[in-house]
Order: sequence, then structure tokens, then C-alpha cells
Amino acid sequence: MLITNGKLITWGQPNQVLEGQALYIEDGLIAAMGPQAEMLARYPQAERLDAQGQYVMPGNICAHTHFYGAFARGMAIPGAPAKDFPEILQKLWWPLDLALDEEAVRYSALVCLVDAIRHGTTTLIDHHASPNFIDGSLDVIAETVEQAGVRASLCYEVTDRNGLAGAQAGIAENMRFIKKLKHQPSPRLGATFGLHASLTLSEQTLADCRQAAPQEVGFHIHVAEHEVDEQDSLAKCGLPVVNRLQRHGLLGPHSIVVHAVHVSAEEIHLLAETNTWVTHQPRSNMNNGVGLPPVEAMLEAGVRVGLGNDGFSNAMWEDWKAAYLAHKLWHRDPRKMNGSHVVQMAVYNNAALAETFFGKLGVLEPGAHADLILVDYHPYTPLNAGNLPWQMLFGFHDSMVTMTMVGGQVLMRDRKLLGLDEEAISAQAREVAVKVWQRYSSNV
Repeated sequence: MLITNGKLITWGQPNQVLEGQALYIEDGLIAAMGPQAEMLARYPQAERLDAQGQYVMPGNICAHTHFYGAFARGMAIPGAPAKDFPEILQKLWWPLDLALDEEAVRYSALVCLVDAIRHGTTTLIDHHASPNFIDGSLDVIAETVEQAGVRASLCYEVTDRNGLAGAQAGIAENMRFIKKLKHQPSPRLGATFGLHASLTLSEQTLADCRQAAPQEVGFHIHVAEHEVDEQDSLAKCGLPVVNRLQRHGLLGPHSIVVHAVHVSAEEIHLLAETNTWVTHQPRSNMNNGVGLPPVEAMLEAGVRVGLGNDGFSNAMWEDWKAAYLAHKLWHRDPRKMNGSHVVQMAVYNNAALAETFFGKLGVLEPGAHADLILVDYHPYTPLNAGNLPWQMLFGFHDSMVTMTMVGGQVLMRDRKLLGLDEEAISAQAREVAVKVWQRYSSNV
């Protein structure tokens, strides 16, 4: 396929905005790019995709999400409003994950993947929990990922809150899926080893997870989202959460620490020293009222911070904007969270993290995966590589995505999904949601 008549946003280093260029895609990869006239002459028989003057750019990447939380949207939570994050867990998330069966897991993933494709998010790193349907749950999600055509890394959340048997079943599900991908690799699927959070994990369970997981597989865990996580860790073993995880050998260049809102300077140094990934979820942090992490200090310390959504919509530019604005308000300082920091997290660091599972992506260059979107944006001020972050933060909207492609396969064209029946999936999901809400009500 030859993509013509587009304006290319490469996200290379340095980034470039190129006009009069064309992209040639072969075997799911960007095979060549160059002046359009030359490319048309070189590939005269290629199928053509006319971008019609739109921007052509790499698809968005989500560094941390929860497909399983989809059915929380619009759900009534009985009783008084939760006063803090621990109560949110107890009144919303833990009763909800207990309400999920195989059908609910499947449709919660499908609606999220429809949302991702529609909004130009082509790679996602998911963190799953369904205590009453553990064995095989990751296979169900993997089937939906393959059906949708996007890329996703999956894991199951190990926790002690449902007893020893539940924790061991979570360990087994992670290992089963990791081994399956090793023997049956898929270009669309990756795996981490999921853990809930230090506050719901015993010393023995952490040791069991480290013993079970292969050294080359990273862990994916929530850390210090609320102060209670640090308080619990100090009470259990006399160490802050990050130090506790390091003592168990759970940090490193393949592991993902989620949130890290209430970490100390020492913990930040340890995260940098171990090359552990951190993901920032600003919409979630604001919604839960837990505060905001010292993201800029982390970046300056050398921590590799990416951007996720924690189960909010897969319109990732919404998290770009939230990150850009929230830190200014939190610090009452408009100099905080420069647009270039947002790009460092959401583009460069997210791409580097995704590459650990899928190879080169997140950039327009020969050899990279052809995971692309078309954006129908008409700037009324000059747009160039220097001001692009601010054009995106103040001008781009997820509704402007008109085409989504993964591995050279068009998943949405002219805003119409090609592989998933959005209307049918939404209709079935509404029926499933009623049953989930009924089970949730009996769990609260």
C-alpha cells in the first residue's frame, strides 16, 4: 500500500512534519518513505490510500489500562460516597471485579478495543482482574485483541484479598499465558506478570511470584497510588513500597510501576537506578483524589515515565491534556508540565516501552510497524515540528481520527470500523452490563 497526499508527523528524533512525501507499506511494515512523485514511480502497482491532506502519524499507545473496568461506566454505587481511595476500592472495584464472568470479560474488552480503534490507540498494556473467572481469562482477552487487530500486552492481577487459592490461581494464569505466548507467539500479543498492589500482597506471595516468573518477564503493579500503600508496606516489612519490591527482585527494565503518586526521593532514585518503567494516569489520579506524582522530578532523575489511562476512555489525547493542565493547577504554577514533557511520556517513552513487547513502533521510519492513524486537523496557525506539542494539546481532538491501521491492516476507514461491529457489540454489552450490575449489587 502507498499512502499519498498526507502530511507526515514522524515522531522521529528530531521530530519532523513532512509535506509532499509518501509512505510505502509492505508486510505490515513501513518499507520506504520519500518524495511522492518518486514513490509513485517506484511503486506503480501498489494499492493507494489517499490521505486527502490529512496528517499521517503513528497510532497512540496506552501504557496502562484496565479493560475489565468498562462496566463501571454509569453504574450506581450504593450508600454514601467513598471518602477516599481505599473506600473506592472496597465499594467499587473489588465488588465489581467479583461480578465478572467469561461473557463480561469478553465484552468489557471488546468495547474498550472498539473505543481504542475509533480514537486512534493502536497499542495497549492491560492489567486484568476477575476473581471468579481466572483460569483462561487472559485467553478470552487475547481472542478479542486478535479479533480487533490492535496490539496489547496482557497480565492477570495477583492479590491476596481473595485468599491463598485466589493468589495461586492468579500466579498460574500469568504463567500459563506467558508460556503459551512463548510457544505460540503473536505479533499482536505480549505479556507481563500482573500484581495488584503491595497493600494486598504478603511477603510469601511476592516471593512466590518472583520464583514463578521467568527473569526476562517484567512485573506490572500499582505502587503508592494512595498513602495507605506506603503505610502498609512500612508496617509489613519496615520498607517503603519501591524498596520492598526491589528486595523481592520485582523491579527492572521490563517491569512497570503504575502511578507512584506518593513515592519519596529515595524511591525515585531506585526506580531510575533499576531502569523500571513508571506510568502516569492523570485523569484517574484526579478522579480518585489521590494527588499527582512528581512526574517532572522523575523524568529529571532519569525515570522512564509513560502515559496510561487506568481504564478511562482510550482517547489518549485526553490524558495528554489532563497531564498538561493538572500539574499546573496542582502546583499553582503555569510553568509546570511543559508540553515537551507530555510528548516525552506519551510518545517517546510509551513507544520505547511498547517496543519491549512488539518491536519498532511509534515512529514513521523504514522498518517500523505500520501502526498509523489519519487525523483530519486544519490548523489556523502555522504547524511545525517545534510547536506541534501545543497544537496537539490545544487543537487535536479524538473525533479527528478518521483512519486507524495496525500492521498495515486498516481497522477503521472514514470513521467506520471494518473488523468489529460496533453497534452489535454495544448492544450485547448493554445486556451483559445489566447482569454484571446485578451481581455487583449482591457483592457490595
